[in-house]
Amino acid sequence: MSARSLAPDVLYDDAVRVLSSWRAPDAEQEQVRQEFLQHLKEHPEDGMWRACAAGHITASTAVLDASRTRVLLTLHAKVKAWLQLGGHCEPGDATLADAALREATEESGIAGLRLLPEPIKLDRHAVRCHPQGTWHLDVQYVAIAPEGARHAVSDESDDLAWFPVDDIPEPTDNAVRDLVARAVATTT
Repeated sequence: MSARSLAPDVLYDDAVRVLSSWRAPDAEQEQVRQEFLQHLKEHPEDGMWRACAAGHITASTAVLDASRTRVLLTLHAKVKAWLQLGGHCEPGDATLADAALREATEESGIAGLRLLPEPIKLDRHAVRCHPQGTWHLDVQYVAIAPEGARHAVSDESDDLAWFPVDDIPEPTDNAVRDLVARAVATTT
């Protein structure tokens, strides 16, 4: 059996491990953590995958520049808002951290991103992956770009740009602002 064919069980096990051991910074995040674990318990076969209409685990990353004064955001092609980089887990991902780093690298075009090992935030948000709607249960990380990193817009983005961490562009939402603030606080 190949490592690739083992990845779905390995990824599920990693998600349970990460979410079980993660120390939520406040009561609200603790409740979200418990909801994510309950989702995985109720959906052991498909809770990690886009096909799960009840919702699915995703992984995203706030990418900071080397000085930690700017954040790289994507003007998402479907959502039409400035968001962090990230998305769906794939069968080749062995860990949530792998998924977060893969998505950040694919969407930024930046090689050598350094992902911090633990998530910094969890976010549950409605999306249209299914006609009836569904939920992204997003496990959010931070990555630091190498000095002088140059980004490239992917086909998932209308634009990609660096912004001062204290001047997030519109349109966006408070979840992105909170993620960036937590990212900066975690890395300084």
